Amino acid sequence: MGTHETHSTDSHSSLPTPTTPRGREALAAILAAPRTALVALDFDGTLAPIVENPEDARPHPDALPALAELAPKVASVAVVTGRPAAVAVSNGGFAGVPGLERLTVLGHYGAERWDARTGTVSAPAPHPGVAAVRAELPAVLEAAGAWRGTWVEEKGRAVAVHTRRAEDPQAAFEALRRPLADLAARHGLIVEPGRMVLELRPPGVDKGVALTEYVREIGAGAVLYAGDDLGDLPAFAAVDKLRSDGVPGLLVASGSSEVTELSERADLVVEGPAGVVDLLRSLAARLR
Repeated sequence: MGTHETHSTDSHSSLPTPTTPRGREALAAILAAPRTALVALDFDGTLAPIVENPEDARPHPDALPALAELAPKVASVAVVTGRPAAVAVSNGGFAGVPGLERLTVLGHYGAERWDARTGTVSAPAPHPGVAAVRAELPAVLEAAGAWRGTWVEEKGRAVAVHTRRAEDPQAAFEALRRPLADLAARHGLIVEPGRMVLELRPPGVDKGVALTEYVREIGAGAVLYAGDDLGDLPAFAAVDKLRSDGVPGLLVASGSSEVTELSERADLVVEGPAGVVDLLRSLAARLR
């Protein structure tokens, strides 16, 4: 999509201008008809800074106020995350926030859903392959000579292997890709790579599917999607498809030197969660 600049704003600055024609068209559509617009955001790395222990992830201090200011002015705000929905709600502090009464959290890449209106999570039965992978994973990691510091995150409907704490995180990540892919394939799962993490989860469920289904459900006339990691690429692809179907879409990358694929495809690059928050606040300030 060409060269992308990183934009930073503050609560008093003007709304940044996307660097692509499609991005500018989408922003104009959102500003013209905000009540039909969907604002969808990843959690880790987008609303919340990346931390060594995912259990410690919390939103940027200004994220909830920014979302609460914006949400009543648009059709819907949705958090689309690979985390279990209940964990995202708990870590995000999304429940009971004035202004976020209509917030939706699409967890486990859309396999789970939490609605602020009901405060409940709805989900289908777990894929049986996850339990099988969970049982075999320790032996596979040992056989692969997993580096000290590699650890496993239990995600209920998925299992994630993190290498960020390893002595050589990238080497550990690369060494585990093939054995984990083989393990996943044996049990009907796929491996989703991320920022120093390899997640084993069921196929056919990703952020792109979740986003597309939600856009259709609410009849969104325009969509903004913000993400930071490889798991957000399906959502970016879904927005591209929606554009071809006549739904304007704005792709925002929460800037990271670890994942350039998103920034190269984005219409707008901001400086991490702080930049995302500034964008949300600037957008809210423009809407009536």
